[in-house]
Amino acid sequence: MEGELKELLSDIKTLKNSLPDRSQLHCFKKCLRLTPMESRVEHLSKTTTIGPGQRSKIGCACLFALQDMNAEVVDSNPYSRLMALQKMGIVDNYERIREFSVAIVGIGGVGSVATEVLTRCGIGHLLLYDYDTVELANMNRLFFRPKQAGLTKTDAAVQTLSDINPDVVLESYTLNITTVRGFETFMSSLRNKSFCSSKDGCGVDLVLSCVDNYEARMVVNQACNELNQTWMESGVSENAVSGHIQLLIPGKTACFACAPPLVVASGIDAHTLKREGVCAASLPTTMLLPGLLVQNTLKYLLKFGHVTPYLGYNALKDYFPTMEMKPNPQCSNSACLERQKEYALAKPARDAAAKAKMEAEAPSETKCLHEDNEWNISVVDDTDLQGSDVGISSGSLPEGIIHELPSADEFQKPPVSEEPATPVDDLEDLKRQLEALNAG
Repeated sequence: MEGELKELLSDIKTLKNSLPDRSQLHCFKKCLRLTPMESRVEHLSKTTTIGPGQRSKIGCACLFALQDMNAEVVDSNPYSRLMALQKMGIVDNYERIREFSVAIVGIGGVGSVATEVLTRCGIGHLLLYDYDTVELANMNRLFFRPKQAGLTKTDAAVQTLSDINPDVVLESYTLNITTVRGFETFMSSLRNKSFCSSKDGCGVDLVLSCVDNYEARMVVNQACNELNQTWMESGVSENAVSGHIQLLIPGKTACFACAPPLVVASGIDAHTLKREGVCAASLPTTMLLPGLLVQNTLKYLLKFGHVTPYLGYNALKDYFPTMEMKPNPQCSNSACLERQKEYALAKPARDAAAKAKMEAEAPSETKCLHEDNEWNISVVDDTDLQGSDVGISSGSLPEGIIHELPSADEFQKPPVSEEPATPVDDLEDLKRQLEALNAG
């Protein structure tokens, strides 16, 4: 990114120097808005240069063939703790994380923390989208700093994330995706495969929606349905004590339009519910939700554990409901209906592949390692002897041979006396004997 910014600065200077009439420079700058553009590029170039306390880049697996992630546990290795997932057998190859590209829409309470966690985890490529600027009221985010007030959230994010992990390729877009031009730029950036040209479909592996309004969610939903792009939706309630994350796979799961929020389905204007001066940004909730979102993201990308389709959170009761929503055949989104048809047509091939995989992974029958041996030793299951005609039982001995000691497997009955006990037939006789004893 540093090289691209320097090249852009050089192009701007070349363009200014190529003017035939220097007196027209001011008008030229004003028309093309070169002054704010040039100052912003200079600012970004300064934030991407290596300063005191920063480390040099290790490189990205998709763009460079530089050194690999090192699992050596030393204080100077930024990836030694991350590679523990691979050492413990949870992830097959953690280094693959540098091959993935993730788009994050909304760099607010949830989005800013999600970008930081993914950056610290060593993600390869991050695309950041937001139109807002940093304010002092945003200092409860644990991401932005007071000196960044006035910067766009995307520029401030690039500045912070570059310091945390210079290996991550950062691509920022300061725009509103709900506008026509913003939506077109959003779509083209998702299609772009400059990070990894070998990717199938879009240029990103996952889209994370961290916006706080219905319109922006619907725009992300529309774009992902059209591009057949898997994405995850997240949100914190206005009372700031509950939230959710949701996995949306076009055609397989319900899209955001299949099951809209109750206020939207009821025809209520969502804008009327927004209270002035209230922001859904409880600090603990906006720390927890991004953690759950990124955890689900890593499980999806690195293919380990169970990727939950929907996970809710209620802080008042510490309640985590889960569910799975199927797509709505009467969905109002035409792109969603197209994805549903494609998913249904591919079902036979998908089921056959899953069956073949299960059969390949099924354990094969254990064969005898020593089928032929010189001692003719064989192991027979005890159940095979039940009901079979065995000539000599396990306890029998050849004729003329007896056991010296009793077998421990047989129950030893107490010896029976041959003298019969004398029965007492007459109760009166017994009484007389008792009286004679007392008299003596």
